[in-house]
Formats: sequence, C-alpha cells, structure tokens
Amino acid sequence: MSEQAAAPDSRLQAVVELAQAMAGAMTPLEAVRAAAARATSALGATMAAVSVWDRESGRLRVLVNHGQLAPGEEELPEDESYPVADFPEIVTYLEEHWTTGRLPRAWVQTAEDLGPHAGHPLPASGAFCRSRAAGLRRRGRGCCLVAPIVLHGQAWGELYLARGIGMPVFTDADAEYATLLAAQVSAGLAQTERVADLRRLAFTDALTGLANRRAVDARLEESLKAHTRDGVVVTLVVCDVNGLKRVNDQLGHEMGDRLLERFAHQLSLTAAKLPGSLAARLGGDEFCLLAEGQSADEVVAVAEELCARALELTDGEGVACGIASTGDSIGPVTTADRLFRLADAAQYRAKAARAAHPVVAGRGHGPGFAPDPVVQLADSRRAPSGRPNGDRRRFRGSAHSADPGQLLAAVLAALDQGGVQGAVTHPADTLGRLSVLAETASRLVNAVGWWVSYVPPGSPLMRTARHAVYRMTGGPASARAQTQRAQIEAPDAVFDLRHYPLTGRAVTGGAFALRVGAPGNDAAEEAVMVVSGYRAMVAAGGANPAGGWLVELFADESTLPLGQVAPALRALVAVALSGPCSPPPS
Repeated sequence: MSEQAAAPDSRLQAVVELAQAMAGAMTPLEAVRAAAARATSALGATMAAVSVWDRESGRLRVLVNHGQLAPGEEELPEDESYPVADFPEIVTYLEEHWTTGRLPRAWVQTAEDLGPHAGHPLPASGAFCRSRAAGLRRRGRGCCLVAPIVLHGQAWGELYLARGIGMPVFTDADAEYATLLAAQVSAGLAQTERVADLRRLAFTDALTGLANRRAVDARLEESLKAHTRDGVVVTLVVCDVNGLKRVNDQLGHEMGDRLLERFAHQLSLTAAKLPGSLAARLGGDEFCLLAEGQSADEVVAVAEELCARALELTDGEGVACGIASTGDSIGPVTTADRLFRLADAAQYRAKAARAAHPVVAGRGHGPGFAPDPVVQLADSRRAPSGRPNGDRRRFRGSAHSADPGQLLAAVLAALDQGGVQGAVTHPADTLGRLSVLAETASRLVNAVGWWVSYVPPGSPLMRTARHAVYRMTGGPASARAQTQRAQIEAPDAVFDLRHYPLTGRAVTGGAFALRVGAPGNDAAEEAVMVVSGYRAMVAAGGANPAGGWLVELFADESTLPLGQVAPALRALVAVALSGPCSPPPS
C-alpha cells in the first residue's frame, strides 16, 4: 500500500485513539492531558497545549503542556495565561462560528510569517504577528497550529501544537486535520462532563444535595483502612430527625421535605467545622456525619451544637443523635459494620430517652461499673451494615430502555436491594456487585449476554470470572454462546491484555463501544465479537485494591443501541467497585 493511501487510515486511527484515550479519563484534567498527548503524536508535533477561555478574566488559561517544553513551561502550570485580546484571529474565528454556525477552523503561525494562515488570511495587526513570531523563536519553535475548541455551542478554549525550528511547517491539510481533532476533544470533554454528572448523581442525595449512603460506605471503608494502618481516629454521627411522620401526616410531604432540607443545611454547617468530614443523608429521616482525624471530643462538641440547632427548626422536634468513635472505649473497630452498629445503638438509646444531647458509645460507664449499655446493645444484636432505603423500588427488568438515566436509576436500585430477581449475588463481594450491575443493565437494553472479567494486580492476563448468555446470536459457536438459556458461571476464558489495547485501557477505568464493521475498529477486539456472532458491545472497567475489573454487554440486531450507555456504565462500574472488595473465587 502506498504512503498516500495509508495516511488517511493512519489519521483516522489517530482520531479513534484520541477518543478512546479521553474516554478512559476520570476527570476533565486527565481528559485534556490525554488529548494533548495524542494530538502531539497524530500531527508530528514536538509539543501540544490545551487552554481554556476564562471568560471572567478574558484570558486563555493553560491547563496542560505536553512534549518538549521550553524553559519556564510546566506540564501542569499553576498560573500560565494570556489575554485573549492578544490573539485577534481567535476572536475572528469564533465570531465566524457564532454568525454562521460552521466549525471554527485551525490556523497556522510560523516564526517568520507576519500573519496566521489556514487557506485564507485573517486580519491581524503586524505588531501582534511579530510578537507571536518572536515568541515562537524564543521557545525554539518554527511554527504553531491553533485549533479552537467549541463546547456546547460556545467557545471553550484551544488546542495548540508546535514544531521545532527546521521542521516542516504545518500545512493547510494539517490545519483541517487539527480542526477535526479539536472537534473530537470537544466530544471527549462533553462525555467526561456527563460521567462526572453521573458520578455525582450516583453518590448524591437528590433531595438535600448531601452525600448518600453509597458515598458514606466508600469513604468509611477508606477511613477505617487509615485507622487500622495509622491509628487515625474515625467518628460516625448518626441522626434521626424527630417528628417527621407527624409533619408529613399533618402538614403534607412537601413540608416534610422542607424540614429535611433545613436539617441538611444545619448538618452541612456542622460538617464545615470539621475539615474533611462528610455530611450525608442515609435515607428517609436518617442522616450521618463521618469525621476522620479529629478527636472524639471535637466531634461530640459540634454534635451538641447540631442538636441545639435542630430544636430551633420550624415544625421540627429536634434529632436523636448517636456517636461512635474509634477514639473512645468501644473495643476494636475493623469493619464499617461494627462502627455503624455502635452509632445506631447510641442513636437508639437517644431516641428512646428523647435525649436533647448526643449519646456516645463507650461513655456510659466508669471504673468499676458494668460495661457500656450502648456497646452491649450493638454487639448483642448485629444489625445489617446498611439500612435499606424504603422508598427504593426493585428493578425487575420488565421494560427495555437505552436511556442512560433509566439505566443509572435501575442499576442503583438493584445494587441497593442486593440484586435483581433470580440473580446469584453476594452484595459485599465485588464480583457479586458487578454481576448485579451487568444483569440489570443487560435486561434493560435487551442484550444477548454479559461478561464480568478480572485482572490480578500486576498481571497482564484477564480471566472471565462470571457470565450470562440469554439467547443464541446465530453466529459461529464459541465459548461466548453455547446455550440459549441464561447461565451465571465462570467460563475461565483468559485474554492477554497486551493484545487487546482497548480492553487494557478500560480495565484502568475507561469505557468503549464497538460495532462490527465500524471504521477504525481494533482488529483483535472486533475479532472477539465476530467469532462469537455478536454485532456490537459496550465495555467499562475500573480497579479497586482487589485488582482490575471489566463489565461487557453484548448485542445482536434486537438489542437497543449500546454506545450511548457507555458513560453511564462506566460511572456505575465505579459505584460497584467502591466499598468492600475481594478477588473472585479462584
């Protein structure tokens, strides 16, 4: 094949790789770092930078520099910015976009030219052009290429690429290609924003805006690791809003919601006095505060203030407040379950006594007295580690939808309930939670089946730990389609991730979707689908201390479109990987 024929394929593949790299990013900063690295390689540049337009200051603020940096440049600069007014050609391009709706085109500036060009000249003053050309020479660069980035129909920033002195100058074709890359960067940033929104939704209580029980579980697990490792004091405050049922019955549920919102505000103010603490609504009328690093006495003091503030709330009757801290005499605390049981028991005692002050586990006795009644109560009746949220509804898979919002709600409900009907799960086990996720999502999109795979820490080998096949696809027989009825088992298939780059990136926290015959597909990844008779797939992964994990959903012609659920699936995998973890059975 000639170089001329190969170049378009190479550039198309580079666009695909940029999109995949950005899809694997968990934050906007990770996304733009991936974009700068891929764009540098795709256009044969020596460096690249991504900048965002700060509208309040009217400056372009550099987020990341990549490649061969000049003296004074940093990969992640804290304060590198330039007045947008110094770049009139950017304003010209953006005005063209606003008035015509056409995608802004990239422009090229050389160290010798007096003006930028990209197929046609733009009006720009000679002083500005000489200043930019001097800036290129000062940094040892012969030319640069700038592509505006437009996000949600508005100017967002720019992708900047440069080559060293003596290297070929960027061409008009390069400028057109950079315009395409900038559009892909925009799409990647939009997806990263959606993932961030989904993660916020997954870990946030919709009514109060506080963290939810899922967020508490994840944070408490990490806090107790710090306690076990370094002796860090961890304190849990559990509050039950008194009188909510009366308010709901007599004044209506809208007034009940207002009471919960007002208490949530007071809880947030309390949390602000304990740096790094987490304020959350567990569900219904139950709230909690998780503090790490402060002494038990410090937390008890602010909890006293919270109880006093709660008594002042309109229509309220105060709160029953229970506290358990590893800084008190409560015995060893190695699990979240025990700390919650202790705090629950203390709260139960406070509610029974209609106490206006917190009850603290471990402080109900002194020298020569009987053991603390709160500790006895907690240890005598093992309550579940998490109270079920009574207003959640079990998802039964009776309807099909590829809407990411419905997928998110269905899977979170299934995880909260410990599984969908008929599933073989162990909610405290990573594999069990991922299986709940995979089965719920598969039923919602009417997938052919699903796989959950595992990668041991430090290993390049991924083995499939559990899978289900719901129907034959009509394709060639394979290990992925041997039965017409659903099975949940471990097929023991092993894949070397060095041969599957998309999967390898997904296992570290990314997502991707493929359909047979799409341009730019990775040959090895597509081969897995073709041999199995599948028409499309979506995969999302992540890692926890037990290792790397991957969830795959497979499609035939009757399956709903999978590509649009990739961001939601990725966020849900992150949810399922939080909390207690363990490797799959060997």
